[in-house]
Amino acid sequence: MSLYVIDVGSRPRNRSPLAAVLDCQVMRTTRTTAVLAVLVAMGVSGAAGGCGGSGSGQPTAPASPGAQQEPGAPPPPEPAADGPCPYLDETVVEQANGQRVGAVRISSDQPDPACFFERGDGTVQLRTWVVEATPEIARATVDAAAPVATSDLAELPGGWSGGSQPTEEGAVFAVAKDGAAVVITTNQEQTFKARRVAEQVIANLGL
Repeated sequence: MSLYVIDVGSRPRNRSPLAAVLDCQVMRTTRTTAVLAVLVAMGVSGAAGGCGGSGSGQPTAPASPGAQQEPGAPPPPEPAADGPCPYLDETVVEQANGQRVGAVRISSDQPDPACFFERGDGTVQLRTWVVEATPEIARATVDAAAPVATSDLAELPGGWSGGSQPTEEGAVFAVAKDGAAVVITTNQEQTFKARRVAEQVIANLGL
């Protein structure tokens, strides 16, 4: 058998088939090595491997503003201290709700805390809740208290709108205007009693 020295630069004219095959393999190896070296130099060697990602090399576009979640209603208030209620006298509640007020508790919210008017046995007969934030939060607060799907339309002079409906505990009257929301819950089934209190709260606070 004749021995051949494989030279990439110059090819002998008379070669065996085995030599030709080896010559091709050397050429392919040389080209592949050169291509990989260029890719590494360009910083895209990961794209040559085809591992992970979309391979587009383009940055991920930020979510559009319309895809952001809308702000929700704040959690319902809880009593944190003894009253009185700074914007509603208990005699008004007694007249509107038809029950004697035994005690008043207020939440820690500022500047206008939620007020809890209790009966003589310590149960809450009426709660006032004032939320002053953005129009979106105010509307979400009203919708959470009196959902559009189940409540009746409630409106007050000056552009206040929302809903009212009976509840398991009594009734609720909730309205919003701009960035303010007023939610009144009562242990009475008649929503007009909660409406009277809402009107008084709005007037007393100048909302």
